[in-house]
Amino acid sequence: MKIAIFGGTFNPVHNEHINMALAAKRELGLDKVIVVPTNLSPHKSGNLSLRARDRLALCRLAFEKYDGVEVSDCEIKRGGVSYSYVTCRRFKKLYPDAELYFLMGADMLASFASWREPEEILKCAALAVCSRGNSPELMPLVKAFSSKFKGDIVTFSYVGKDIGSTRIRALAALGEDISGFVPEEVKNSIRLHNYYAMPEVWGVKKLLTEERWRHTVRVAELAAKYAPKVRVFEYDAILAAALHDCAKYLSENSPYLKGFEIPEGVPAPVLHQYTGAYVAEHTFGITDKNVLNAIRYHTSGRENMSPLEKLIFLSDMLESGRDFEGVEKLRKLFDENTDKCLMESLAHQLEYLKKQKKPVYSLTERAYVYLKEQKL
Repeated sequence: MKIAIFGGTFNPVHNEHINMALAAKRELGLDKVIVVPTNLSPHKSGNLSLRARDRLALCRLAFEKYDGVEVSDCEIKRGGVSYSYVTCRRFKKLYPDAELYFLMGADMLASFASWREPEEILKCAALAVCSRGNSPELMPLVKAFSSKFKGDIVTFSYVGKDIGSTRIRALAALGEDISGFVPEEVKNSIRLHNYYAMPEVWGVKKLLTEERWRHTVRVAELAAKYAPKVRVFEYDAILAAALHDCAKYLSENSPYLKGFEIPEGVPAPVLHQYTGAYVAEHTFGITDKNVLNAIRYHTSGRENMSPLEKLIFLSDMLESGRDFEGVEKLRKLFDENTDKCLMESLAHQLEYLKKQKKPVYSLTERAYVYLKEQKL
């Protein structure tokens, strides 16, 4: 008997999880795939997350119609932090004569050596790995694995699309449609129970054009993606992103800006960052100063920015809808080094403003000089 264990947070389960499980079952000739949602993940924290029992319920909705696939609540029943080696031991005892596999994508293989007791996993099961969109190249990872571990590893040919739970959470948080990313039953349950929803910012959409709202959604997606890298809570990243342009189209005499005082020396294109922070606080009730500052300086930057401020500045500048010359180089740098990316992005902004003979805001110049002096 051949069985694959497919563990993960499934926060939420989505179509690529299903496609990956079915491809492994088909290509490896598996008799069964056991989907095991974690109780608490040792690798992921700070994300918008559902209770374990809700993630379990969504997994059951997603997989219930597929023969040879079952969803186990063993990690949730066990409680505490979920470790894959403990789960693998459990299934090795349950199926002592079975040929066990532990199913994962290339992104997980890249970090496998840092897992708790990876050798114990390999004593129980072989790794079954496939590629995923935008993940590291699979075969170099397999070669690196084989040089470090004595366990077995097999690959299967399925290549997953670049669809991640983070993107789905960001979309759901802003009330956007997630059709095409999750099964219909899962989508309906997420909508019915308002899973991941952040209705406190849904009113932003009516203040923006459709084009600007689409930009806002893309900023939120990118901010959520990079939030763990800069150690920012996903909720804060999405909240600040959702509100960063909330006042972009408000006139000076708008009732939303009653009581607002225009700072001196602010170029017109930069003013909306200040009005945005004002509206976020006085209309949307945001009291977190870190979130308000991320909105307040998202266009200009400033000296000694907080991680959230850097994240929103860069997400606004580098979201997927931007197509200025040099943007791909900056996006790559965002992956590698946040502060270097910020410095280069500020340099690009200053160069553009000077070439266009547009006013340069003093905060932007000081932000660039500050980073340059850090000798990154």
